[in-house]
Amino acid sequence: MASRLTGFVSEYLYEQRIRQDSLSVEKLATTAAPLFQSASSDALNELLLSSGGEMGGRLLVVDRDGKVQYDTYARLLGMRLELPEVLAILQEGRTSAYGIYRLGSGEEDPAGEGAESGDYVAYCASVLVGSQGTLGVLVYASPVAEMMDSLLAVEQQLISIFVLVAVAALVAALFFSQVLTKPIIALTRTIQKMGKGDLSVRVPVKGSGELRNLAASYNAMAEQLEAMDKSRNQFVSNASHELKTPLATMKILLESVLYQPEMPAELRGEFLGDMNHEIDRLTSIITDLLTLTQMDDGRMKLHVEHVNLSELAEETLRMLHPMAEERGQTLKERIFPDITLEGDRSKLGQIIYNLAENAIKYTPDGGRVQVSLTQRGKTVVLTVQDNGVGIPKEDQGHIFDRFYRVDKARSRETGGTGLGLSIVRQMVQLHGGVVRVDSEMGQGSTFTVELPVQHREVQA
Repeated sequence: MASRLTGFVSEYLYEQRIRQDSLSVEKLATTAAPLFQSASSDALNELLLSSGGEMGGRLLVVDRDGKVQYDTYARLLGMRLELPEVLAILQEGRTSAYGIYRLGSGEEDPAGEGAESGDYVAYCASVLVGSQGTLGVLVYASPVAEMMDSLLAVEQQLISIFVLVAVAALVAALFFSQVLTKPIIALTRTIQKMGKGDLSVRVPVKGSGELRNLAASYNAMAEQLEAMDKSRNQFVSNASHELKTPLATMKILLESVLYQPEMPAELRGEFLGDMNHEIDRLTSIITDLLTLTQMDDGRMKLHVEHVNLSELAEETLRMLHPMAEERGQTLKERIFPDITLEGDRSKLGQIIYNLAENAIKYTPDGGRVQVSLTQRGKTVVLTVQDNGVGIPKEDQGHIFDRFYRVDKARSRETGGTGLGLSIVRQMVQLHGGVVRVDSEMGQGSTFTVELPVQHREVQA
């Protein structure tokens, strides 16, 4: 890089020198040509001496044969001057030529007195033109030591600047590499810790720009992974507990029947009935778990068709009327006719069934449950309202979580699995809808489902 810059500067200085010398010599050649043609020796000699003094160099006039006819130093008169610049004009027909040479040991100094071996001399030649054509060549020889010294000084300065810039760039590169690689190293170490199972580690969010965004995005991902891991562990724990309870109950009942062969038939039948109930409960839990697993894995697909939701709601609620009547409850329907949408009929039916059954189970005997179905624009609204005890505010954000129960003892009495509302939420989301709850203690609860009329593909 430094040599290239030096070359640019050298080329510029050369061009400046060539342009300056060429203009001066060409102008002088125009004046000297008539004097040389008319053999006005005194006038020509005086012109060359005065011009040579002003220009600070040596002037020579060479005839067409290459012999020196005039020399301001009077040392090469009558000698043949075989300079490439002279030959370029006399033999090649050029009008001007320029060259720079370095004096060898013992070589004649045409540029002036005092030049030593190794010094640089510049030759500028211009044609002398008369009425008959080319008369000869005017040669101007001048020392260029000053220019070469300037070039050397510039080169040294450029090299010094280049070294300083290179050192500064190296220091800056090392500094910035540390600044840039430090957060990347921290991120790498965090990923390694996470790979070993520690999902609680986070990357410090520092700096700005892309690295800050990367750290923030990574931390957000780590939080999601940690939450998913906790949710999975909680899910496994809850599922194990839920499966273990009916199995333990059945084991006790079965052992009672096995080790009491003289048990009365009526009591034995009661025990077997309880075992059958626990088997049904176990089957229900397993079925719900499989349903949730399929939705989590994205394997559950909707069989989309045109569904008359009004008719489906009426059919579903007819199945629940006996349950409500058994508890002395009033199951009211407020269903607008011919409400249709695009969706999976069986899963829409399960949404209605789970919400209505949940309301019946958790509403005291003699209570009231109302199911409403309306349409607002391109949205179908399903509402299930009861006048039960209500849900505490602190529990409302968790009731759609798997195995979450507000009243665990009472939930087990009703035979619930703690998965029904979780299944409802995921099936609603599969249809591109939303479900929410609004409840006040002592005033009951209202579950609202909003579904789009036109189905759009949603990632499970």
